Amino acid sequence: MHFVFEPGFFSSGPVHTAVAIGAVTAVVSAVVGVFTVLRSQSFAGHALTDVATTGGSGAFFLSLNPLVGFLGGGIIGAGAMDLIGVQRVRSRDLATGIVLGAATGLAALFLYLDTTKSATTGATQQILFGSIFQIDPSTVPVAVILSVATLAVIGVIHRPLTLTSVSVELASARGINVRTVGLLFMLALAISVGLSSIAIGSILSTALLIGPAATVLRVTRTLRHAVVGACVLGVVITLVGILLAYDSFYWDSSAPIPVSFFIVALAFILYLVSGLPIFRRHLGRDGEG
Repeated sequence: MHFVFEPGFFSSGPVHTAVAIGAVTAVVSAVVGVFTVLRSQSFAGHALTDVATTGGSGAFFLSLNPLVGFLGGGIIGAGAMDLIGVQRVRSRDLATGIVLGAATGLAALFLYLDTTKSATTGATQQILFGSIFQIDPSTVPVAVILSVATLAVIGVIHRPLTLTSVSVELASARGINVRTVGLLFMLALAISVGLSSIAIGSILSTALLIGPAATVLRVTRTLRHAVVGACVLGVVITLVGILLAYDSFYWDSSAPIPVSFFIVALAFILYLVSGLPIFRRHLGRDGEG
C-alpha cells in the first residue's frame, strides 16, 4: 500500500481538511449538477464560475476570506441573471452572456490589482485553480452548513424543479410558480459553484458541477439513480484526485501536480468512457425491458 498512500497521508491535517471540503463540495455539485444538465443551463453554470472569479479576486484584494467572495459574487450573478431573464429560453443566452461579459471584465481588473498589490501572494493561482491543501480548517463547518442548506432547498423544490426542467409550460399550467423555483435553483447553483471554487478553483469548478452529472445521466434512466450515481462518482473523483495530488509531492518532478488537474482529468475521462458502445447497448436492453 506504500505505493498508493505515501507517508503521512492519513495523519496529515491539510489532507483531512481537503477530504472534508472535497466530499461535501462533490455531493452538492453532483445534486445541483444533475438538474443543471436537465435544465440545459450548463452555460449559466459556466458564467457563474466567472462571476465567482470576480468575487474571489475581489475578496483577495480586500483581504477577506475567499469563500465570502466566491459565494457573494455567485449569488449576485445568479440574481442578475434571473432578473435579466435566464428562466426564459429565448432570453437565457442573452442573460448569461451579459453577466459573463461583465464578470470577466471585473475579474480581470481585480486579478490585475491583486498581482500589483503583492507579487508573492499567489492569489491568481488560488482563485483560478484552487489550493485545497491550504484551506483553513475553520472553513469546513461553514462549507458543511452551506451544503446542508443547499441540499435542503433542492429537496424541498425537487418536484416542481423536475417538472419545470421538463416543461415550463406544463409547470405553469399546474400552478407552479416557475419564477420562484428558478430563482431558488439559481441561488443553489451559485452556492455550489462558490463551494467548488475553493476546492478546485473558480475557472475549473464547472468540471465538478457538470462532469459527474453528465456522465451518470448518460448511463441511467431515472432521476433518483442519476442523483445518487453523480454523488458517488463526484466523491470518488475528488478523493482520488486528492490522493494523487498528495502522492505527486513524492514523484520525481520539479513541482507537485494540483488537485484540480486530476479531478478535471478524471471527470473528462469518465465522461468519454460512458459514451462507449457497451453502455449504449446496456441502456438499449433496459429500454426494451
